[in-house]
Amino acid sequence: MSKMGRVLVAMSGGIDSTMTAVLLHEMGYEVVGITMKTWDYANSGGSKKETGCCSLDSINDAREVAVHLDFHHFIVDIREDFGDYVIDNFVDEYMAGRTPNPCILCNTHIKWNSLFKRADMLDCEFIATGHYARINELNGRKYISKAKDLHKDQSYVLWGLTQECLNRTMFPLAEYTKPEVRQMAFDHGWTNLSKKGESYEICFVPDNDYRGFLKRRVPGLEEEVAGGDFLDVNGKVIGKHIGYPFFTIGQRKGLGAAFGRPMYVTEIRPDTNTVVLGDVEDLMRNGMMVTKLNMMKYASVEDGTEALTQIRYNSPGSLAKLKNMGDKMEVEFMSNVRGVAPGQSAVFYEGDDVIGGGIIHSGLLV
Repeated sequence: MSKMGRVLVAMSGGIDSTMTAVLLHEMGYEVVGITMKTWDYANSGGSKKETGCCSLDSINDAREVAVHLDFHHFIVDIREDFGDYVIDNFVDEYMAGRTPNPCILCNTHIKWNSLFKRADMLDCEFIATGHYARINELNGRKYISKAKDLHKDQSYVLWGLTQECLNRTMFPLAEYTKPEVRQMAFDHGWTNLSKKGESYEICFVPDNDYRGFLKRRVPGLEEEVAGGDFLDVNGKVIGKHIGYPFFTIGQRKGLGAAFGRPMYVTEIRPDTNTVVLGDVEDLMRNGMMVTKLNMMKYASVEDGTEALTQIRYNSPGSLAKLKNMGDKMEVEFMSNVRGVAPGQSAVFYEGDDVIGGGIIHSGLLV
């Protein structure tokens, strides 16, 4: 074994995970590659051609790098675990009138667990991924900080990693920008890899048609929920819709009806199959309740702690005051925030550092 140690690298076949493996190999670590098969595109029933991290081409790309650099590479089938947890949660959340973020759930509950399980089996001290984020430490606690490349920073999607996970995780791309990583791939002779585009779709909804996915996943759903009422913010019926699971907070387009002015989804009520529409001002909230917390930089925070709070990926965040409510966090925004969507993640920042995060339970007007 190398004096640097043995590290298990999650390899999707994309440029970021490939250069993660290359960098660690050049630093002197004994690299073991692993590619996780999470989903069969044939099972999605969508119209898009199989691409991305689960495709045969991507698996072959990862294997080619391992062969070229002469390190072991394994393919692991985690489709059953992925489907039972991530996809079932995805469907359940929409059926509950919430908007899930399956990629965050997959990262923190499926991929990391699978990586550590295999790392232990293969006698690897560390795992590494191609995420753009830093890992820092304060008073014995590890925490995530934003990466050098703020345009690619992925700290928001990693709020759920536990101390146990962070103690054995490495992010070698933390100090690089995406253009620098592309140039490194080119300089190493991986010309095709350096030109690979980004993938932003949910892996099991490659055509981005989540409505179609729900219909295929829940037989009879379309007929069951059709004909629900659109309400205005005063409770007046103003139209009919195709079913509450097919809408998200803040949605303006694709409502299936015309109202003479722009209308936005402000609330989803699954118990009565109703969807509330309002003006853009009706989307504003001055607070929210956050559950399923994972604290990072600090084990807990004092009431009144101010934090920049991000409620969606790539949003600038809004300054807010935090208040402990047992296993929940009440968040009071300094200025009203638009489009607080239950089911999405809320991440609390102190400068570039992640204090912690959780799942938005409800928006508040306090």
